[in-house]
Amino acid sequence: MNSEQLQRLIDTFFKCPKESLVEIFRELLGMVEAENVLPPGGLMSRNYETAQANPEIHSLPGNLKDARDAVLPFFWGTDGWNSPLHLENVKGPTNYASMVGALACLLKNPNLCVDTYCLRSNELEVKAITALANLIFYHTDTPWGVFTMGGTISNLYAGKIGIEKVCPGAMQKGLTGQRIVGIVSEAAHYSNKTLAGWLGIGTDQLIAIETDAQCSMRIDRLEQRLDELYREGVPVAFVIATFGTTDAYGVDDLEAIHRVIHEIAARYDRPAPHLHVDAAIGWTGCFFSEYDLSKNPLQIRESLLPRVEKLQSLARGFRLVDSVTIDFHKMGWGHYPSSAFIVNRREELTYLLREKQEVPYFSEADYRHDPALFTLECSRPALGPYCVMASLNGIGLQGYQLLVARAMELADYLKQRLESLDNCMVLNIDNLGPQVVFWVLPKGRDAKQIYQAILDGTIKQDATDRYFSEMKRLFDKRQQAIDPKVDARLSYTNSIGFRPGGRGLPAWKAVFFHPGTSEADVDRIVASIEDLV
Repeated sequence: MNSEQLQRLIDTFFKCPKESLVEIFRELLGMVEAENVLPPGGLMSRNYETAQANPEIHSLPGNLKDARDAVLPFFWGTDGWNSPLHLENVKGPTNYASMVGALACLLKNPNLCVDTYCLRSNELEVKAITALANLIFYHTDTPWGVFTMGGTISNLYAGKIGIEKVCPGAMQKGLTGQRIVGIVSEAAHYSNKTLAGWLGIGTDQLIAIETDAQCSMRIDRLEQRLDELYREGVPVAFVIATFGTTDAYGVDDLEAIHRVIHEIAARYDRPAPHLHVDAAIGWTGCFFSEYDLSKNPLQIRESLLPRVEKLQSLARGFRLVDSVTIDFHKMGWGHYPSSAFIVNRREELTYLLREKQEVPYFSEADYRHDPALFTLECSRPALGPYCVMASLNGIGLQGYQLLVARAMELADYLKQRLESLDNCMVLNIDNLGPQVVFWVLPKGRDAKQIYQAILDGTIKQDATDRYFSEMKRLFDKRQQAIDPKVDARLSYTNSIGFRPGGRGLPAWKAVFFHPGTSEADVDRIVASIEDLV
């Protein structure tokens, strides 16, 4: 063995080369700084075939600059969503407190499976989960949970607990051919189908309940469907409610859902379904739980206070649910992955526990605090707790109240501007979050009258098709005509989650996740719409 070459390798890559790392990091920060003054990036030219044909593994050991050069073109070609003109979807810029947490995590690279692999990072996860649980469930007694790869996996945990509740031993024996169903709303995230398929109940056994015009699950339809299922002897493993749907920010009535599922389950002497809430987006409404509306210390716009009060009221329903999914990488403005699955009561996780003999190389695992005994993953990164605790304590409760209120304020401003136009119709006018879904029809069309006709069922299908086609044509026309330096990028959805007559409603969409977006940017959106013919 060439000991000199080995030592050089160790010195370059396994000792902390502070000066080289700082120099490279300065370069990367300089690129991010330059990007901040550029318009939002669109789809850049990509060539997957070339990438696959040229993997380019160097033969000889190099240095950290070689590592930099290998990724730099792709780093530059990746949009950081740092522009305030990014309004396409539920994604925004990351805050720099989160980056401090992420860097600290990456320097130690802990694995959150057991204390042995992460030491105090495991303690940090418990701290972060408890902080979030107390915010969401409002000072719950025995919360626990874990950070996961994303919201889909967090929802999957809930689905698995629900299956174990109605089919004990399924972890070992499987479902043995038994039909088991889960319930969501028609506006729920498509990832619920993913979990139904992966957990083995089958996507056909995921029942979607109709929503109202606010994209909230209809309680009367839920009650009716549950009664039918129990009368047929079908076990209901879980009900996944949504607090802030992806397109329209629909919020399900958690208190009413809790009451209905427990009343009907008791009527048929069956175990109640596991009640989970996908609050990947809407969890931040809990920042206002103790906000004093009468004093209004942050001087939130007066017209917005009734919406904050309604959000406070709806968020009280979290105290009744069994578990929740949050995505801190959305309105926490943290880094991926910062999703968490949190249970209201610690004992809920016993449904997922493994025996110690099943994890022989974690013989030191302790049921009291080592997640390896119940988690889906064996290798689990610690970015979530590091980013969360750094952000929560850097930005603070009032800081997050300001950020969330500002997002709601801008969404409300766009809604009011659009509602003044006859050819426009806001579809989620009364919803509370940062999203705005709306119609833009050709001038001369009465968008609100057409919408009402669709609700009433008095309009023919071919006419509806024509209106929707016109709406998409105008969206595409605006996309081609905008000045990327000053005009916001919007998006288009094929269905907002409300399906009158069984048909989804398409819409334009604007999402106010960037704190730097201004009223002037909103005015430009409206002006660009008025310029359309």
